[in-house]
Amino acid sequence: MEENLSGTLAIDLGNTNTVVAFQDQKDTNSVLVEIPNITSSPGVIPTVVWFEEPSKMLKIGLSAANMRDSSNSDLFYHSNFKRLIGNPIEKINKKNILNPKECGEKFFKFLLANIPQKYEIKRLILTAPIDTYKGYREWLVNLCENISVDEIALVDEPTAASLGIKIPFGSKIMTLDIGGSTIDMNIVKIEGGEGKSSPIAELLKFNGTDVSSISKQKIKCAEIISKAGSKIGGKDIDQWIVDYFIPENKYEINLLKAEEIKCKLSSSEIKYENKYPTKFLIEGYKEKEFYLSKEIFEEIVIENNLLDHLDALLKDLLNEARGKFCTVDDLSAIILVGGGTQIPLIKEWITKKISKIQIMSPPPIESIALGALSMTPGVKIKDILNKGLSIRLFNKREQKHFWHPIFCKGQTWPTDNPFKLVLQASKNNQKIFEIIIGETKKQREYDVIFKNGLPILSEFQNEEEVIIWSKKPLKIELKNKSLIGKDNLKLFFKITEKADLLVKCFDIEDEFLGEYNLGNIF
Repeated sequence: MEENLSGTLAIDLGNTNTVVAFQDQKDTNSVLVEIPNITSSPGVIPTVVWFEEPSKMLKIGLSAANMRDSSNSDLFYHSNFKRLIGNPIEKINKKNILNPKECGEKFFKFLLANIPQKYEIKRLILTAPIDTYKGYREWLVNLCENISVDEIALVDEPTAASLGIKIPFGSKIMTLDIGGSTIDMNIVKIEGGEGKSSPIAELLKFNGTDVSSISKQKIKCAEIISKAGSKIGGKDIDQWIVDYFIPENKYEINLLKAEEIKCKLSSSEIKYENKYPTKFLIEGYKEKEFYLSKEIFEEIVIENNLLDHLDALLKDLLNEARGKFCTVDDLSAIILVGGGTQIPLIKEWITKKISKIQIMSPPPIESIALGALSMTPGVKIKDILNKGLSIRLFNKREQKHFWHPIFCKGQTWPTDNPFKLVLQASKNNQKIFEIIIGETKKQREYDVIFKNGLPILSEFQNEEEVIIWSKKPLKIELKNKSLIGKDNLKLFFKITEKADLLVKCFDIEDEFLGEYNLGNIF
C-alpha cells in the first residue's frame, strides 16, 4: 500500500517549464512530483495549455504540448503566457482563445486538481518574478481565492534560487537564466544580512482566509541592481540545429528531435569528437539519419552569434550595475538557471568572462522550486494580529470592571508560549469565575495639541474601544474555597494554527480544571 504524505507543495511557474516539488512535514528531503500525461519528466511540466472552443476541452503540460501541430493550434495552443501576466508592455497574441491570465488560471487549477492523491497539501508555496512582481502578485491573490488550500505563501524567484544553494542572506548575486524562449541576466541583492531580518515568505492565505491585505508578514523581494535580457532561448538553438541539416524544414517534430540531441550533447559524459545519430523528417515525410557531435553543435551556436549576443547582454548588465556602485568584485556567486546554461560552451563562456567569482550550477530547472521549499517547511509561517484580545476583570478597589490585555495588536501567532494570568476572587467563597473576552476595535489615541507653538500630548487620552465577543462566556467552577486577596485561578492562553483562542485552567494548587476553546479570532 502506497504511503500518503502530508506537507508542502511548491509550484514554480516558468515561461517554458513549470516545476512541482513536494516536501513531507516529517522529512527534510524534497521529491519532484510525477503526473501522468502532464509531466514530461519528474516534476517538470511544459508550460502550455490547449483549450478548445466550443467543447471546452482542456489539456496542460505534456498532453497539451503534443497538440502543437494540430489544426487550429494558432487558436487553441497557448504558450509563453507566464511572462505576459502582470506585464503591461508586451503584446498579447490576440488570436488565442484565452488571454495570459486566463491561461495561468486554467493551468494552475488543472494542475492542482491532478496532483496525485497520496500528496496531502497542507501548504502551497508559489514563486513570482521580481521584474513584474506587483501585477503578478495581484493576479495570484485573486487566483488563491478559489484554491482550496488553507495556507498559501509567496516567495520571489531570485531569493528562492539563492536559498536553494544556501547563498548567505544579504549577498549580491548574478543569475544567468537561459530558458526555452528567453535569456535573462540579473544582478540582485538578497534581503537580510548585516543585522537585518532574513527573507520570509509572504502569506496570501492563512487558515482558509485571505490575509494578503492585512498580514504584516510581507515579502521583501530581492533588490534588482541591474538586468538585461532578450527573447532568444533554447527553442532558437533547436531551430538552428534543424536549419544546419534541413534549411527549409517543414515539420515541427524535427524541433523536438533537435531538443533531444541538444540535451544529450550537453552532458558532461559525452566525448567532444564522437558523433551521435538523430533522425529528422525530410520532404515527403521520409526519415533521414544525420550525425551531430559536440564540435559541430558548438560551431552551430557560434555561427549563429549566441556568444556575441551574450557578450553584449553581459556588458549592458555590468555597466548598469556600476552605475549603482556594484562591481563584479561585490558578487558572492553566479547562479546558472535554466536548461540552456547546461550547454558546456555556455558554462565555459561565463567562466572565462568572470573567472574570479564562484559559479554555481544547481539542478537547472528545479532549483527555484526546491529553494522555495527550503524557505518555508522548517519554519512555522506566522501571521500578525491586526487587533488586540483582552479579558474582562473586576477592580475591587474601584468597584468596576476593566479590560486586561492577553494578546496585543502586532503580536505573531500561532503562539509559541502561552500567556499566563493569575486571578483572585472578588468576594469570599467565590465558586464561579466568568471568562469574558473582548477584542480591540480602536486603539488608544494620543492627541497632540500645540501650546505656545510647541506640540505636547493632551492631558486626557481617548480610551481603547473594546467589543465583547458574542460567544457565550466560559464559566469555571472552583472545587476549593476562595478568599479575597488570595490567588485562586491560573489561566494559560494560546492561539492555535487554526486561529482558535484556547485556555487551560488550573487552581492555585495546580489541579487541572480543563482546556476550553473560547472562539476563533477571525
